[in-house]
Amino acid sequence: MKNIVAILGIVLFLTSCKTKESKIVFSTYNESLSIEKQQQHEIKRMRFKVIQSNYLDMNNEFKPFEKALSKFTLTDYQKLKPYLLEKDIPAIQDAVSKGILTYEKIILFYLYRIRRFESDSSKTLHAIISLNPNIINEAKEKDKNRPKTLKSDLYGLPILLKDNINTKGMPTTAGSYALKDNKNTADAFIVKQLKQHGALILGKLNLSEWAYYLCSGCPLGWSAVGGQTLNPYGPKLFETGGSSSGSGVATAANYAVATIGTETSGSILSPSSKNSVVGLKPTIGLLSRTGIVPISSTLDTPGPMTKSIIDNAIVLAAMTGEDLNDPTTIGNYKNTKYTENITDSDFKGKRLGVMKPLLKDSVYSKTIEKLKIAGVEIIEYDPPKLSLNGFTTLLNIDMKHDLPAYLKKYADTQVNIKSVEDITKLNLLDSLARIPYGQQLFVGILKDTTSNKSFEQIKNKLHSDGIAYFKPIMDEHRLDAVLSMNNNHAGFAAVAKYPCLTVPMGYTIQGEPTGITFISYPFSEKKLLQLGYAFEQLIKARKIPKNYE
Repeated sequence: MKNIVAILGIVLFLTSCKTKESKIVFSTYNESLSIEKQQQHEIKRMRFKVIQSNYLDMNNEFKPFEKALSKFTLTDYQKLKPYLLEKDIPAIQDAVSKGILTYEKIILFYLYRIRRFESDSSKTLHAIISLNPNIINEAKEKDKNRPKTLKSDLYGLPILLKDNINTKGMPTTAGSYALKDNKNTADAFIVKQLKQHGALILGKLNLSEWAYYLCSGCPLGWSAVGGQTLNPYGPKLFETGGSSSGSGVATAANYAVATIGTETSGSILSPSSKNSVVGLKPTIGLLSRTGIVPISSTLDTPGPMTKSIIDNAIVLAAMTGEDLNDPTTIGNYKNTKYTENITDSDFKGKRLGVMKPLLKDSVYSKTIEKLKIAGVEIIEYDPPKLSLNGFTTLLNIDMKHDLPAYLKKYADTQVNIKSVEDITKLNLLDSLARIPYGQQLFVGILKDTTSNKSFEQIKNKLHSDGIAYFKPIMDEHRLDAVLSMNNNHAGFAAVAKYPCLTVPMGYTIQGEPTGITFISYPFSEKKLLQLGYAFEQLIKARKIPKNYE
């Protein structure tokens, strides 16, 4: 009898181990050896001074989910994995409609996955800054109220946002200690749009602090609040790209269905290409910037970052709309069904421009040969010799005025800083923790005394030079798009206000992701997505990071 009782006890114990896991704790780790090793990195800005955040405690972020996650096991996670990992939005919604998934289970899957990797010091990517404490209840509501016919493919699905996008119920820090009290804001316009389409905001993502307009030559993906974001394809080996570093990393690592980034010049294109994901920088004026921490009202735009073209089109459509508080969107809203006819597109008869200097890259040149075989007419040309003189001045003067305007109108009233000068002074009170790489660009903003007249002249010259870089060759050869690589020509596209789409192209010999970038005329997002889909289906380059499968 005693033996039977003992056996039953063992069975019950083993069963409980399968159904309930021990509490996972986020702990700081000794990073000194890693930092010492980084000083030998061939890329100077990869020589980190700090990796972990001095201000973020992920235990606090996961506290609201302790009870729910204690009942969600590794077995549950593995069971859901085939229906979520690397799956596109239509496939996920199909699994929901068949009763395989629920929106609550989807949220638990992603929370479990984030905790699993981010709590492991050997795999943490430092991609997350905060999580929505009400996300599970919101998912339950979506399950309860799910209509028989969905009006939006985003209904009930989790999105992660770059942490310079205002979101009700979560802080918006731009990665800076100066905005640590920016906790109570209204939703940014694009967040309202996403929510109206049924999307759930899972949390906020790390970024290059102040959208990489704080320090000069500092690591991409570093912020005082979030720490050093790492690339899942080669943590501490490859750069994450920036400034939407967390957005690229989180998409690559499957931390949500999709993410949102922002770009001034290359900040979506760079991390998308570096993390083998699809990133769209739309035409200025297609998407609202209201409620987004700015650099430049002239060049800033949000944009979707996803694992596939179809997902990118779905997320883009959900964010569009005219915003009276952002005059650039007035009259520009195109009620375009971006997903319509995308899957019917191919390359036959398409005319694409190729800049000859890029053909020196082996991955790019091999890709161009594949496009030729697929029926693309390739027009090789030497790009015009133009410069971007005054680009820094444009950003300086815009940020000098645009950031105070954001702080006055869209920040939490508890935030006491009012200007760039206030931030620089605050940072100096604890420079080791707040600005370990300095704040040279902020100091440059304060020193810039460019007059309003000169500023307008610089802005207009940059815009005309940007157009001159693309339009003449595109007009002459009737090009559908120009093919760049990664964020190589992001600056010219930015000042021209031309949209860009980066799609995974392949990997270097070392295994670093690289992307092809389609650039075309303003408001040609539909065409770019069609070209991107045809390319995606032809090349099928994206692979999930090896240690994050």
